[in-house]
Amino acid sequence: MRKAPAERRNEIVTTAARIGLTEGLECVTLRRVADELGVQSGLVGHYFPAADKLVAEAFTSATMAELDGLLPDPDPDPDSDPAPHPDPAPHPDPGPEGPAGSAATPGVGLRTLRRFFALSSSADFDDISKLWLNARHLSRYRPVLRDHVVEQELLWCRRIERIVAAGVEAGDFRCDDPWATAVRVLVAIDGTSAYINTSAEHRAGPIAHMVRTLAESELGLAPGALEPR
Repeated sequence: MRKAPAERRNEIVTTAARIGLTEGLECVTLRRVADELGVQSGLVGHYFPAADKLVAEAFTSATMAELDGLLPDPDPDPDSDPAPHPDPAPHPDPGPEGPAGSAATPGVGLRTLRRFFALSSSADFDDISKLWLNARHLSRYRPVLRDHVVEQELLWCRRIERIVAAGVEAGDFRCDDPWATAVRVLVAIDGTSAYINTSAEHRAGPIAHMVRTLAESELGLAPGALEPR
């Protein structure tokens, strides 16, 4: 049975994302994806004439799935993630009453971040850490991929920013600049993942709680407040 174009395209991207996540983005080629799907490479080329576009979309597919699994969006409005800006400025302090129109539930931000830090520090997060490291390296030479990496970086930052802002409104956190906190948390995660391909086992102990400890300080929380419950 012939598949609809949208279904076939999604199948191609999903397969490419799986390959990139488990083996590396260099392994995402039109022929490899075609072999995995049991189709001719020309069919994959029909949807993606340039392999770089497929690699970029595979990266975005994998990282978006990971983001939604790790950090469910507190604001599911499809228009809530603004288009990335070349040089985003820190967002202003929402003030004591929080941003207009928001409705935070006490405790949700704490539970979300506890779950996030527990999952992101586990071995289950290793593949996505390797993918980010892989994509940032390749983006030096592949401008299409670079655009996708930058977009995803900003998307992850804005997701954390909204969770922090909602927690501030609910009284869970104290934070003057949720955007800056989100950036610092993600930089810390990336830093602790930098050795994922080499000496991770020698560094795991000293840095095991570094990101969580940083977040607790950023959010005005007592030490251990973001430990899993």
